Amino acid sequence: MNSSELLTINCMRVLSAEAIEKAKSGHPGITMGAAPMAYELWAKHLKHNPSNPQWVNRDRFVLSAGHGSMLLYSLLHLFGYGLTIDDIKNFRQFGSKTPGHPEYKHTIGVDASTGPLGQGFANAVGMAMAEAHLAAKFNTEDCKIVDHYSYALCGDGCMMEGISYEAASLAGTLGLGKLIVLYDSNNITIEGSTDLAFTENVRARFEALNWHTLFVEDGTDIDAIGKAIEEAKAVTDKPTLIEIKTVIGYGSPNKAGSNASHGAPLGEEEVKATKANLGWNYDEEFFVPEEVKANMEEVKANLAKGEYEWNKLYADYKAKYPELAKEYEAWLNDDFVSDLINDDSFWLNEGEMATRACSEKVLNMLSKKMPNLFGGSADLSPSNKSIMKERDFFTKDNRLGSNMHFGIRELAMAAIANGMYYHGGVRPYIASFFVFSDYMKPALRVSAISGLPVISILTHDSIGVGEDGPTHQPVEQLSAYRSTPNFNVWRPCDINESAAAWYSAATEKTTPTALVFTRQNTKNIGIDGREALKGGYVIRESFKETPDIILIATGSEVGLVYDAYDVLKEKGISAQVVSMPCVEVFESQSEEYKNSVLPKNVNKRIVVEASFDMSWYRYVGLDGEIIGMTEFGQSAPYSVLFKHYGFTVDNVVDKAVKLLNK
Repeated sequence: MNSSELLTINCMRVLSAEAIEKAKSGHPGITMGAAPMAYELWAKHLKHNPSNPQWVNRDRFVLSAGHGSMLLYSLLHLFGYGLTIDDIKNFRQFGSKTPGHPEYKHTIGVDASTGPLGQGFANAVGMAMAEAHLAAKFNTEDCKIVDHYSYALCGDGCMMEGISYEAASLAGTLGLGKLIVLYDSNNITIEGSTDLAFTENVRARFEALNWHTLFVEDGTDIDAIGKAIEEAKAVTDKPTLIEIKTVIGYGSPNKAGSNASHGAPLGEEEVKATKANLGWNYDEEFFVPEEVKANMEEVKANLAKGEYEWNKLYADYKAKYPELAKEYEAWLNDDFVSDLINDDSFWLNEGEMATRACSEKVLNMLSKKMPNLFGGSADLSPSNKSIMKERDFFTKDNRLGSNMHFGIRELAMAAIANGMYYHGGVRPYIASFFVFSDYMKPALRVSAISGLPVISILTHDSIGVGEDGPTHQPVEQLSAYRSTPNFNVWRPCDINESAAAWYSAATEKTTPTALVFTRQNTKNIGIDGREALKGGYVIRESFKETPDIILIATGSEVGLVYDAYDVLKEKGISAQVVSMPCVEVFESQSEEYKNSVLPKNVNKRIVVEASFDMSWYRYVGLDGEIIGMTEFGQSAPYSVLFKHYGFTVDNVVDKAVKLLNK
């Protein structure tokens, strides 16, 4: 390490400590301890170009230990990604480009939103999978246009989280040789020594998971760190974990090596003492010395050469393989299905079947239109019907496959899918039983925050699961996901609404979608699926100018309100029957349209859905009625359960008559 490099590393430490102190909030420990490994990686090994942060063949970097965000922001500032010193000063402030944890799309140069520990690890696994798949598809012997690494910087907390174990196990099974994890091993958490709750041999665990492991004893020795990274890059048949021993809060005379430096500012006096201890002889705060600037200009010039050489390679590729290049760019643009809007055969299909079977049929239609579709299930594909039948599986020996066995790893699966979308070039979907979406929720929440249109197939959607009982019968999940901002929940009633749900999900650019399907057969209402694209629509018109009552349902319960219409008509009662497969999409429509579906002057309304009733009060108000679940289900045939809990035509009619007689 030369003097300019040491000064640059200390500049990263000081900027981080000062920003955290000014904000009176943050995590200085990791920013100071991990600064050498971060600098070494970004300056000498990470393939990137600050002048073009979106360069498609750049190495990916995920700060899985997202609480160390100031470490990343100091890198982005010094490397010239557009973060100014004022941005650094505004750390953790309203509207700043430097929020408390890294946010994808919010800050240029951030490849993944992180903070919930371990998810970044899984994101990096997804990135490595995407790279491997695209490389297999588009590389030629003479033009390797997809050729880069995925790096994650993780801490002890990431290693404790179960998601890291799940993701690491899959990565080892798949032999993802271009995945490298830097493990900032400082043996400190916010509560104290890791010995309180974490005494395992991490490298031995990873070796058991078919990872290559390396150890760097001194986290300040950038030469040793660099040597380890190069050794990791030479291993092509398995991912690599590099454990690097560091001192948390390095440089702080009174708080280094202690949990006191983990999750709170050092304090003004300790910041001064730290500067003195590091030999930082500059009085001005948020100061970047000229020597550091000169060093970084030299580094950036070298980094720019990487993209320059790749651009020449890609130009050669386009000349030699124009059709492949055209297809590669189409995969990156991800716009394959919009023309389906005019394909009548996609939108009107016959047959009464479980909507999980409807989904399978639509998925396989889409797989012929979307070559970049990549997905699979957490070991439930025979039940959730999530396999693309004309595709192979992605394995260690077949990177061209695009079906995926995720294993019984729901949370890792969801975070890996996020990583695949962060990477770009593939459109991921994942699948499980709806009740197990509880395991997936933390990652699906991040996909909503980050604007990642990941598609989740979630089957066995209600008490219709039947004999498996309440542990497998989702009743509260629909309300939970409908309460999530920027998240679409589709619960279609038949094959044609399933087409609408899949089309909506496949054409989304910034919103994830849950596709919620039944185990049991449902009624086909026989309406063109394009009618459902507005999220809610009238499936049976009132025979009076003003309906007496509005009946609203989703999924399997749409058949009940459809048939209840006829019984009510015999009684002289005029109902307007509404299918509401996606509340979120319906709410995005014009007020005029929403009023045509749900006239404001009709306050007698009934919602029928075999789930917890919380999300429906906006539509029924105080004068309406909800036929829903208010308790967990029981183990019994679904037909018995539906009758027991009131999901019958007779009960819908009875509730309607009583409501009108109030």
